Amino acid sequence: MTTRHRAGLCAAVTLVLALTGCGGSDDGAKPSAAPPVASSPAPTASASVDPDAAEKTAVIASYEAMAREQMKAYRQADATGTGLEKYATTEALGQIRNDIDNMKSSGTVVRGELGHDAEVTELDMKAQTPTATLSDCVDLSGYETYDVKAKKVIPLPTEQPLRYVMTATAQRWDGRWMVTDIDPQGGAGATC
Repeated sequence: MTTRHRAGLCAAVTLVLALTGCGGSDDGAKPSAAPPVASSPAPTASASVDPDAAEKTAVIASYEAMAREQMKAYRQADATGTGLEKYATTEALGQIRNDIDNMKSSGTVVRGELGHDAEVTELDMKAQTPTATLSDCVDLSGYETYDVKAKKVIPLPTEQPLRYVMTATAQRWDGRWMVTDIDPQGGAGATC
């Protein structure tokens, strides 16, 4: 992947809840005439709720906000007027600023949108600094790198998948989640 394309590929996330369903087979058997056997009561809704659901939602919200601000910066090849500092720490900001510098030097900006399907894959609330790991399925189908001087779209490299997995890390600082690292190669080339 070229430096020119890495600048745009490092953007991040919307939350999509994946629902799985269970199905049974209809083997044509008729219901039994015997009365139903008493069973234990169904578990209450609170018993099946993820105790960390609120924290995971907060992690995703912070990640999405950072991704929106990141795309604002990439569209103008400048972080001025964005709120990146509200959602990203020094290391993550450094990665974004490097991308912006590369974009400026190559005369490119980003157009369109990146699609995201992010989820929290790990959450450690017992650590001294609570930490979360996110996995994001990035979709490049609505994304373009645009050469400002030549006034043309730069096509993605032919080997670049349109959907790939990247990872990010966030930590809870002073009661709010901050993105600390963005790793576009975090999925080790995995497509989604």
